[in-house]
Amino acid sequence: MSSTPISAARSVGGGIVLSRRTMTMIALLTVYIIWSTTYLAIRFTFESFTPYLMMGIRFVIAGGLLFGFLLLRGAKLPTRRQWLSAGIVGFLLLVMGMGNTAYAETMISSGLAASLIAASPLLTLIFSMIWGNRPKRSEWIGVGIGLLGVSVLTLEGNLQANPLGLVFIFVAITCWSFGSLLVKRLDMPAGAMGNAAEMLIGGAILVIGALAGGERITAAPTPGALAALVYLIVAGSLATMTAYMYLLKNVSPALATSYALVNPGLAVILGVIIGGEVITGSAFIALPLIVLGVAFVFGFFDQKVVRQIGCTL
Repeated sequence: MSSTPISAARSVGGGIVLSRRTMTMIALLTVYIIWSTTYLAIRFTFESFTPYLMMGIRFVIAGGLLFGFLLLRGAKLPTRRQWLSAGIVGFLLLVMGMGNTAYAETMISSGLAASLIAASPLLTLIFSMIWGNRPKRSEWIGVGIGLLGVSVLTLEGNLQANPLGLVFIFVAITCWSFGSLLVKRLDMPAGAMGNAAEMLIGGAILVIGALAGGERITAAPTPGALAALVYLIVAGSLATMTAYMYLLKNVSPALATSYALVNPGLAVILGVIIGGEVITGSAFIALPLIVLGVAFVFGFFDQKVVRQIGCTL
């Protein structure tokens, strides 16, 4: 990335056009802060919604809004093959990944869920070996440190009392990691249309599966649950995905995925302060280990990566 200074904003035709540096900062803050809050927002929806049905509603609405917006902007409809690819990715990421995460949060705290999910880049690295990736020594160090952190985290009282929650989180991060690798290897719709198609199909599968499994909305949703659901649709799905796609196209991969280093800690803090969750000492030992492991995997101690991030910011 160029280190040439760029003004924070400039006026064009009476409007404000933000510089790349400013847009990058806004996008980073969006994925850092909003994605950190979604774990707690999911828990708040349980006042009125069941986990899989809530997630299905969330993604059908978010995907439908994005799909309609893109069509109005003249985007091309996905081909049959692209719909199939989006369905595969949507099933792995949204149904098996985020759907199971929501279900796990009915048993364990949002902070613990976020801490465990922080280990997903470690699994992604291991899965990438299927396609011939040869991890560096620093990446193997990161996997070792991160898995040690996960092992320590399993000593946390809430997880020991609810081992099924740990199982569902493990399934979730396994499917998320594998699905994330498939995105670049399948014929996905271009740009944001891929996100829209993925959310529409994944959301539809979640809704149908939830209804078939007996999940229902039995009473009028509370204002708090509705507010949390709207927040997940607008901020947690549309805003963050837009910001994340901008980062993937404009900054280094390490910087774009650095949310994995930030989200767990913020999620734990929010869960304790706002959600009244209780975290024991083992979690405070495990979380830094997981974050340190992910930092090694992303190459945050590589001087080349550090220089790229410094030039971007």
